[in-house]
Amino acid sequence: MIALFKIQNNLRGSASGKTTDSCRCLRRLPENVLTFLGAVCLAAGLSGCGKPSADRSPAPPLVTVRHPVVQWVTASLDLTGTAAASQSVDLVARIPGYLQSIHYRDGALVQSNQLLFVVEPEPYEQQLKIAQAQELRAQSELDRQQELVKQNATSVANVEKWQSERDQAVAQRVLAKLNLDYTHVTAPFTGRMGRHLVDPGNMVGVSGDTKLATLEALVPIYVYFNLNERDALTIRAAMKELGIEAGSGIDRVSVQIGLQNEAGFPHQGTLNFVDSGVSTSTGTIQMRAEYSNADKALFPGVFVRVRLPLGAPQPLPVIPGSALGNDQEGDFVLVVDADNRVGRRSVVKGPVTDSGRAIQSGIAPEDRVVVGGGMNARPGDRVTPQSER
Repeated sequence: MIALFKIQNNLRGSASGKTTDSCRCLRRLPENVLTFLGAVCLAAGLSGCGKPSADRSPAPPLVTVRHPVVQWVTASLDLTGTAAASQSVDLVARIPGYLQSIHYRDGALVQSNQLLFVVEPEPYEQQLKIAQAQELRAQSELDRQQELVKQNATSVANVEKWQSERDQAVAQRVLAKLNLDYTHVTAPFTGRMGRHLVDPGNMVGVSGDTKLATLEALVPIYVYFNLNERDALTIRAAMKELGIEAGSGIDRVSVQIGLQNEAGFPHQGTLNFVDSGVSTSTGTIQMRAEYSNADKALFPGVFVRVRLPLGAPQPLPVIPGSALGNDQEGDFVLVVDADNRVGRRSVVKGPVTDSGRAIQSGIAPEDRVVVGGGMNARPGDRVTPQSER
């Protein structure tokens, strides 16, 4: 390119009448070469004829904004808990014998007093008959001795002896009847059965009680959860504002419950137990909620989400959760002022609602909150805001 400019200058010098060594050399070149070099030089000269373009600053980035929506929101505390049966019992064989039959299917719902297991009853039926016969004999002899003592034909000691024999026979008969009843294992309450642990034909109850199965009540069902000390104090203050004394009237506290695969908290229960103090080993206090569970949605052992209210509903601005940011200074949102400049606002988060996140402090309903394009905007920058559609 430098050589072309030199040729161009030499051609201009030749045209002005000034002869240089370079011009003499150029005259010696063939005519077609001179024509080509002239065309190149002319193109190079024309390329710089345009006026320089004016500097253009980039347009402000486009961001999407919206005003917070004021909603009535109840401040709450979100926790995790575990569902547990309201009643649970291990069904055992209380007398020795062979397990004769099982009268339920594993995992089935059973009713109160429904027959579940039968341990061979025949030996205990015979023991009851023996006890009844001994009672009858003792009662008969006691009656005879009482008639004889009236005739001074026997001693009072004999009467007392047979009275004792009769009482012992009655006790043996009652015990035999209890053992016979133990051969039929029934459900003490309505609930769901676990799997059977012993098959028919096995000997049970020989060296103590033999566990046969477990029965758990699902209606109602309990949900256990733990609060740390700080949250426990917050809950205590909220209960005091509602006029609820600790340890009494806690059934007035509503508890919202949701499963891991459910949206929101569709199940409504009530608080029915608060432990007496904070555990020194975990630093938490255990609480329990009761849920009717008529739909059998909850079952023992399942993890659940729990929401506890912390006061009465109050109007709070609600924004999309995506508008919230977090850095070393804490939670914040970006807002656009009247001059279309971005500003950072520190906020205090409130509870999650169906339409976003409530904000307890930091923004007002008239603020324009950045909900889209925030990656292209920094505090202090000018932006082009557009309302969310």
